[in-house]
Amino acid sequence: MTHIPIVVAIVNTNPDLVRILRMSLEKAGFVVFEFHIEDIKLGAADVDSLLRQHDPKVIVYDLAPPYDMNWRFLDHLRTSTGFKGRQFVLTSVNVRHAEEVVRADESVYEILGEEKDIAEVVRAVKEASRARPTR
Repeated sequence: MTHIPIVVAIVNTNPDLVRILRMSLEKAGFVVFEFHIEDIKLGAADVDSLLRQHDPKVIVYDLAPPYDMNWRFLDHLRTSTGFKGRQFVLTSVNVRHAEEVVRADESVYEILGEEKDIAEVVRAVKEASRARPTR
């Protein structure tokens, strides 16, 4: 039986955190690629094409300040065709402020680059990768 690896996309503006996350997720057996949020916002990347090409099951999305504006953008992304049915794991460098704008049923994982918080995100991605499609 051939194991098909699960693809994870990272959407984060901090290259150091992206590198740490990528290495940890790849070590856990995931195939990882990244989107730069500004490329999505500015239309510089053909996101729909990248989503079709890589077909990530899970998207690790970093909620950065300004939280309310970026939360609305994430909400918009989730309703766009290419993002529907994919699982999201939300991260932030400031969970307290991020949780002020997110829905009550959303978990946000603080990610500061420490082993403990990276391991928690990897665990959340593993759980999300086993979840059934939504929406």
